[in-house]
Order: sequence, then C-alpha cells, then structure tokens
Amino acid sequence: MSFFPKISFQCEVEEYLTKVFRNNELIAALGTQEAENKYQSLLTHLSHPPSFTTVRVNTHLASVKHVKKLLFEEIQKQFKGLHVPVLEHPKLRDILLIPVIGPRRDLKKHPSEVIVGAQCGYAVLRGAHVYVPGIVSTSRFVKAGDLVSVYSDIEGKCKRGAKEFEGVKVFLGNGISELSRSEIFSSSGPLKGLGIRMIEPVYLSPSFDNVLPSHLFLQNLPSVVVSHILNPQPGEKVLDMCAAPGGKTTHLATLMRDQGEVIAMDRIANKVKKIKQNAELLQLNSIKAFCYDGTKALSVEKREDEQEGPPFLPESFDRILLDAPCSGMGQRPNMAYSSTLKEVTSYQPLQRKLFTVAVKLLKPGGVLVYSTCTITLSENEEQVAWALKRFPFLQLHPQEPHIGGEGMKGAGLSLDQLKLLQRFDPSAVTLQGMDINSLQDSREDDLISWANKDCIGFFIAKFIKSNS
Repeated sequence: MSFFPKISFQCEVEEYLTKVFRNNELIAALGTQEAENKYQSLLTHLSHPPSFTTVRVNTHLASVKHVKKLLFEEIQKQFKGLHVPVLEHPKLRDILLIPVIGPRRDLKKHPSEVIVGAQCGYAVLRGAHVYVPGIVSTSRFVKAGDLVSVYSDIEGKCKRGAKEFEGVKVFLGNGISELSRSEIFSSSGPLKGLGIRMIEPVYLSPSFDNVLPSHLFLQNLPSVVVSHILNPQPGEKVLDMCAAPGGKTTHLATLMRDQGEVIAMDRIANKVKKIKQNAELLQLNSIKAFCYDGTKALSVEKREDEQEGPPFLPESFDRILLDAPCSGMGQRPNMAYSSTLKEVTSYQPLQRKLFTVAVKLLKPGGVLVYSTCTITLSENEEQVAWALKRFPFLQLHPQEPHIGGEGMKGAGLSLDQLKLLQRFDPSAVTLQGMDINSLQDSREDDLISWANKDCIGFFIAKFIKSNS
C-alpha cells in the first residue's frame, strides 16, 4: 500500500542501480520478473518510514522493564490515551519497539501551509516536531497559534521565505504554529527552537525530544544488531573507526559493562563533540573519542608510552567496528536521492582504505565487523569478495543474532558465504499501513517479525583474523 511516490534518483544513478538489481547472478536465481518486482518494491519502501520506532535502553543505568514502563506512560500521554504497545525484542534484549500508526489518509488539509526542507520532513515522518531551521516557507499571514498543514519540499526547489510554493511537495500532516511568519523569517538571523508542534502527523510516532534522555537512545534496529554481532567483552580494547554520532560507540561500552576501553574516531570535530556528549549523557566512562582520519590511524613509528589516541600500532585492538561511510541509500524515508553517480561510486575506494587499516590494527584472533546503511553491491558484497581475496587470513564468521536476510547475489560469492552475511532488505515484507484496530488484532510474535524486516536497508559482515 503505497502512500508516497517511489524514491527518485538522478538518471545516471537510476541506470546504475537498475544494472545492480538486474545482475546476471540475481536474474539466474530469481528470474527476470521476480528480480524486477523486488527492486520496484524496494524503491517504494525506501520512500516510506519503517513501521516501528526502535529505541535502545541504556542498560548501564536502568533495566529494560523499568524503562518500558516509563516509556509506555509517556506514549499514552503523547497519544492522549491511545493504546499503543511497547514491545520487547526476544533476540535484542536491550531494545524496545513502538508500532507506528499510519499512514492516516483521512486528515483534512488546511489553507495555511508551511513548507519544510526534505531532511526536516523525513524527521517529521519519524515522530519529530518542526524546528525553525527546517522551515523554508509559510503562507502569507501565518500567526502563532494557527492551525497549519505541513509539506516537505523533497526536491529542494522552494525559495526560503516564499509566500507560496507550487512545486513538488508531500503532505506530512497538520500542526500548530508556535511563531508568526515574521518571527520565523526574522531579519536578525535564524531563530532556534520549536516552529510547528505536530498534532496530526500522517505517521503517528512518539516524539523523543527530552524523553528519558539518559535512559534511551533512538537507533534503527540493524544498527543495534551490529554491536551485538561484534560482541565486545568487559576489559577488551575496542575500536569504533567511524563513530559519530556515537550510537554504536555507547552501545559497545554498555555491552562491555563500561569495563575496558572503547576508542571512537571521526574526522569531523563537531561530530566528535557529539560522541563525547552522548557518552557523558549515558554516563559511560570507558569511551575515549578523537578527531582523526581513520585512513591514517595506523602508526608506522613507535609510539610514546603515554600516548592515548591515534595513530595506533599494528595489532592494538581485540575487536573493531567499521561502520563505513557509504552512499546511505538504505536510509528511510527518502523520496528524492540527490547524490550523483560520481559521489555514489566514490565510497568503495574509501571503504577499502579504511578496511585495510582496520585489518592491520586488529590482533590475531580478533573480530572485525563491517557494516553500511546502503543497498549497493559495490559497497557491500563486492567489498566482502575483495576482502577475502586481498586478506587470505580473514575468514567470514556466522553472525549472532541473524535477523536480516542473506547477502545478495552478484558479487561472485558462494551460497555458503552469502548465508554468513546479513542484508536487511525492506522489500522482504509487504508495504502495509497500521491502524489501531489492526494493531490490537495482531499477535506480538507477528509484530516482532514485521519489525525485523520493515527497517532501513543495511548490510553486515563479520570477519575473524586467523592467528597464522
């Protein structure tokens, strides 16, 4: 049941993806029509938000049961008594799942309009209110307290401050303006703070703005799976190579019971600051964050004994997570992907540089987990095929928990190798809406199964470095 149009790409990117999802191996296995159906279904899913909101509980500070009770009370307050369950995952013991109600097709549209940027719009579809920096345009006479309909400018063509916009826009729901038009577009500079309080969103998800901030971390389900697969142990030295904003970093420290050392790196200073803020908020002391380029993290000279940060000597880490920079095509919702083909194909060589450094920094017998939030072969299965050929002492290893599907055909990997990989493919489940009646009629097991499949596009590979 499609509510939004399929995700759109630049022509050259669309041609590239079409070849990826019609590759010879895939066609031979599925047949032309089935391969095409899966690809078209994926494009439709990508423009819609996942059907569940996933939050990770900071088990360092509180039990899942306690946080579940607090969260249920908060959701009832936000949804004015609407009974939406909070589900515990049987395999991921530190996450809670909240079903998303929607799309709601019966909402009335109002004459006063507010246009927001695409990124702001995607956040609204996942439960956020509208903050002033995200507002691009409003109707001429919008005042504080007005009921307004909110739309997303998915192609980025609306001019800031425009009084009307006739371009491509997607309805996100209705809200109450907290400010007047003149306040929103004040000449004294961009305002901060809440602009539109959403009261009738198309997709009803809880807002997590200042909700149990030290107890919860909003995170996509596959991103939580990654840390469990790395499975860091108390007392180990662990590296998160591309760590911002710190969701996985803080998860790794929590799984280690804050005992040991988690080194987090990122190239951008503001992002490293965010990692440190998240570690402090979640009261985790084992994390040390550094602003550093991961491709240069291997030391070629002897280090000073007191040096804590990068670069590091070879074989310094027990476990390494490389959640690599990628084309991000698995992120949802996304209705218009703007990157060029040159940008999309630029990630593979960068990922290989980072992977090579990671292999050298890993101790013999150590674990390396590689992950991306994209759907291409070149950044996923092709990287695995390259890694196994380039580093014969690396072995693919089974993943636990294995919740997603197996790897995609097309990179020359064997069936046994594909089964060791984990690809989260949103098209694995039928796109369907959820209303309060269908939710109450559903079994919990069925809802969990649905949540496992209807998430973002994601890929995970786990390697062990042999001792020889």
